[in-house]
Amino acid sequence: MEYIIEMLNIRKEFPGIVANDNITLKLKKGEIHALLGENGAGKSTLMSVLFGLYQPDKGEIKVRGKSVNISNPNVANELGIGMVHQHFKLVHNFTVTENIILGQEPTKSGKIDIEKATKEIEKLSKEYGLEVDPSSKIEDITVGMQQRVEILKMLYRNAEILIFDEPTAALTPQEITELIHIMKRLVEEGKSIILITHKLKEIKEVADQCTIIRRGKYIDTVDVKTTTADVMASMMVGREVSFSVDKEEADPKDTVLKITDLIVKDSRGLKAVNGLNLEIRRGEILGIAGVDGNGQTELLEAISGLREAESGSIQLLGKDITKMPIRQRTEMGIGHIPQDRHKHGLILDFKLAENMVLQTYYKQPYSKNGILNRSAINDKAGKLIEEFDVRSGQGINTKTRAMSGGNQQKAIIAREVDRSPELLIAGQPTRGLDVGAIEFIHKKLIEERDKGRAVLLVSLELDEVMNVSDRIAVIFEGRIVGTVDAKEATEHQLGLMMAGCEDPRKDGDQ
Repeated sequence: MEYIIEMLNIRKEFPGIVANDNITLKLKKGEIHALLGENGAGKSTLMSVLFGLYQPDKGEIKVRGKSVNISNPNVANELGIGMVHQHFKLVHNFTVTENIILGQEPTKSGKIDIEKATKEIEKLSKEYGLEVDPSSKIEDITVGMQQRVEILKMLYRNAEILIFDEPTAALTPQEITELIHIMKRLVEEGKSIILITHKLKEIKEVADQCTIIRRGKYIDTVDVKTTTADVMASMMVGREVSFSVDKEEADPKDTVLKITDLIVKDSRGLKAVNGLNLEIRRGEILGIAGVDGNGQTELLEAISGLREAESGSIQLLGKDITKMPIRQRTEMGIGHIPQDRHKHGLILDFKLAENMVLQTYYKQPYSKNGILNRSAINDKAGKLIEEFDVRSGQGINTKTRAMSGGNQQKAIIAREVDRSPELLIAGQPTRGLDVGAIEFIHKKLIEERDKGRAVLLVSLELDEVMNVSDRIAVIFEGRIVGTVDAKEATEHQLGLMMAGCEDPRKDGDQ
């Protein structure tokens, strides 16, 4: 059997943790091979070894049958290996073209030949169905488009083997469908793909083979067509996983949050939230459904205080908080799981213990007269790490930057849920989490609801909004176009509302 890549018995250790413990993965030419595992199972580490970012402690890598030493990413590029990272590696104030040619600039009489590069990029985008405007700046294009730039960067360097690390984590449902088409097209053109993901639906849709790893160990490689999603899920977590969310009927009480005629501008000065009205009560989960970029981010930032509202009012427990400072809002009972965990959720160079008390470090028992009480902070962090199963190499002393994305997310959720705020704002709480962790987070959100808290859930995953919410408000162009009971909502109806149709059931088909 001819393999284009063979990773044989790879071992990689970090302080306090064996990330890859004797893992083997073999990729055939022209196939899409999924790598499935929980957060922190060692998927990204294994691919970073293949891409030359890490050196393996043991094991062998063969490319096209020959043993190779991939000492850095340039060697990987020369061998035809390219990688799209989970957090893109793009220069935001550069154009698409400048990002793609960076480090491989074509020159003409000593100057960079942008014209030649642009032509080459246009040719590549046509060939692979990656429509991107080469002259746009990265900061002005959507996340889905930025991802296409990353793919073009690999193709521009003639990559034959493409590694996609959690490629759909930040994409809208439409962009995911487009990406799946692009991947199939790349394979038709003779490329081979390794896809790191924990979304079983995508694996079933696009992959040929799937290698499953658990806690750094190799479990099995299965044929995707003949293996069910349930079987793959239980191999990944080591137990059966329930895909449905168990919850009692909601019993909403008085209003916790009331938003009236809210207008919020985005960073370009356009009205992202445009006259929005919304109410959420104690004891309910209100889900907000919408295509990315319809004002969700600005709405959450205005409620939590990260962005100023232009006009309108936000009331929490009957008090106007529209102009209140962030800390005061937090103390009045707002908890916030932000959509961007790196920008607003964590201080990446702080230890895990310090991140666990970011909202409370200035209060007793964590500090007294301005001096931190380390042992109280460490005790608290230890309890939360255990309760929320936050995995890291050195426990409370781990630098947060060194943790996997999913475990960073669990740390934020632990910190915010533990305070049991009156209003818990959950911005894409399960982004980048595996099925086992998603099941756990959903349980926690429902527990908060059952304690009589109000939960505001914003997610781009329609399944999640439909499963977890009690009521669903659909946002389109900065307004709520309609609110429906989650039990009665259908994907088709929500899809139409997300595209801007008022509640489609009003046309007499009740």
